[in-house]
Amino acid sequence: MATVNEIPVLPYGVGRITRGWLGAAALLVVLLVVGVFAYSRQFIHGEEVTGLFDVGTRGGAPWGLYVVFVVYFVGVSTGLMLIGIIAELLKIGHMRSITRIAEGLAIISLILGALSVIVDLGQPLRGIIGFFQYARPMSPFFGTFTLVVSGALFASVIYLFLTLRPDAAILAKRKSGLATFYKWWASGYKDTPAERARRERSSIWLAFGILPLRILAYSTLGFVFGLQVGRPGWQSALQAPGFIILAVVSGAALLILVAAAARRIPGARDDLSIPTFSWLSNVMTILLMVYLYFLLAELLTSGYTSTQVGWRVTSSLLTGQFAVLNWISIGMLVLATGMGGWQMVRRNYSLSMMVAAGGLVTISAILQRYLIVVPSLTTGALLPYEEGSYTPTLIEYGVVLGLVALGTLMFLAFLKVVPILAIQKESD
Repeated sequence: MATVNEIPVLPYGVGRITRGWLGAAALLVVLLVVGVFAYSRQFIHGEEVTGLFDVGTRGGAPWGLYVVFVVYFVGVSTGLMLIGIIAELLKIGHMRSITRIAEGLAIISLILGALSVIVDLGQPLRGIIGFFQYARPMSPFFGTFTLVVSGALFASVIYLFLTLRPDAAILAKRKSGLATFYKWWASGYKDTPAERARRERSSIWLAFGILPLRILAYSTLGFVFGLQVGRPGWQSALQAPGFIILAVVSGAALLILVAAAARRIPGARDDLSIPTFSWLSNVMTILLMVYLYFLLAELLTSGYTSTQVGWRVTSSLLTGQFAVLNWISIGMLVLATGMGGWQMVRRNYSLSMMVAAGGLVTISAILQRYLIVVPSLTTGALLPYEEGSYTPTLIEYGVVLGLVALGTLMFLAFLKVVPILAIQKESD
């Protein structure tokens, strides 16, 4: 039996900086510096150092890798938040262990999505000022920034604050360098029956508010593409629902990868059990089938009924310049669906196989976003322009790498401040 002195003051590695953590943080800081340097080149010289060009006579794409990751980061954030909230509302016991991971990743991903918008602007300050001067509330673009970035981020932070108050009240009583921080977070919370009931009520009502807000907000981002009548390949009634389905699939895949890595945290392995991963795998597999059906329906419809320009976009995906990426992406989705379906039918789950499927889905989800954004810009012009092209430059790759490093660094810091799993029932 462990003695009192052997019990860590703060659980799950909170507040303890190890050599491994420092090494990972140092590597991420280096990658972040690379990203900052790349963005400084873009800020000084303009977007001529990127592969972005206007459509038409310039034969390029004004939206590229940055917008791809805007859609990806915001989508992952939406999917993670939906998974976490549904698990809480339905009180799925073995899923509640990953809700905190999902909430933390959702907030970080949303911040990265906002930063991706900023780096996509040639002059960020001018763009931000112009947003307030010339914004049109009826525009899907306006809805994207107000609902997704502002409303969803604020609601998600408040939800995390409420769900963490019981743990903060426990940790505030322990002698540590973070005691003052936890005391502030607890805000006088004593975990009495009345306070517990009030917090539970508030969390449930907030969750019911966030659920439709998130769905509406990310659907609005889908409408940015789907409502553009002059851009074949984008105009589709399936854009918004397809965005939501792929968002949850992407969120489940990322959650599998991160939760599997989190099992190495002392004390977390028992709670992050195979049933937790199997539930995520089943959700991901079922929604992958739905998304593949959407892809098939879209390709068949555009292939048989589209105009000449619409067929040009479709053929670029099937046999043209984007065919390799398209078939690799679809192949990854089919393989991941097969891996998940095989385990679901046999009711025998392998963590390594679920992690592999999550990795395939994560890569494919990024490719799918690329195939949504770029082909319609380079090949979907209604005017008789020649087919354009878009190739991301090292500057763009460097900036995106810096954003990913920043997000990972933020999550590592999150782990050292917030317990990765709930400790409300833990004894002092």
